[in-house]
Order: sequence, then structure tokens, then C-alpha cells
Amino acid sequence: MSALEVGTVVAEKTYAVTRDSLVRYAGASGDFNPIHYRDDVAASVGLPGVLAHGMLTMGTAVQPVVEWLDGAGDDGGVIGWVSDYQVRFTRPVVVDPEAGAEIVVTATVAKVDPETGTVRVDLTVASGGQTVLGKAQVVVTLA
Repeated sequence: MSALEVGTVVAEKTYAVTRDSLVRYAGASGDFNPIHYRDDVAASVGLPGVLAHGMLTMGTAVQPVVEWLDGAGDDGGVIGWVSDYQVRFTRPVVVDPEAGAEIVVTATVAKVDPETGTVRVDLTVASGGQTVLGKAQVVVTLA
């Protein structure tokens, strides 16, 4: 934990989201709301296009932290686990039928608490140049 300092970027990653991704997520989650796959339905309710599922966005955003935890130990082993994760949904991720979308995640150490053995990692999550998750915070309990 001593090597972790406030302001350290522990992970950065860009994820591609396609319409195929939405279909697979819908099947896994059971969320078949047509705003996630039909342009006409999305337009009829005033949306700018087909949207990625909120939970897909949230799950994607925490993935770089999970990957960091899984391989950041001195021996390449696990250094901890996610013990809390919270976000506020601020904007949807619009998934173009041809180009898809990208979710860009930067994970930065915001607080180190040696007393509890935890680290708060703040996530910056953007798509299309705009923040899509606000107050995205991951609490990591170190092993």
C-alpha cells in the first residue's frame, strides 16, 4: 500500500461497444428493452440513438480496476478486491450502428487509508468526449 499515492493513475483503458455487444449483454442480463437495439424505438422516445445498457457501462468501467488488482502484486498476483463500487449515471452511451462507441476509463487513486487497508479509486468514464458516469468510485480492500 505504501507505493500507492493519491493522484497515481493505476489503469487506463478504452473499450469498444458495438451493437453486437448490446445483443450479447441483453441475452446475459435479460434486459431486452428495445431502446438498446432498435433505432426507431429509441427515436420514438426522444433518444439520440440506441443506448448501451447502464449496467453494461458500469461493469465495463470497473474492469480496468479489476484487471489492475489481479496482476499488480510483486509476483503478478492479486493485491486486493473491490469491496464497494458506486456511480451516478450522467449521460447515456449512444452506440452507432456502424461505428459503435468507445468507453474510455481512467482510474486514479483518490484516497489511501492504511488504517482500514483500503484505497478509493476514482474513475473518469467518457464516451464521445463526454463524461457518462459521475462520482464513479471504487473502494478496494488490499490483501
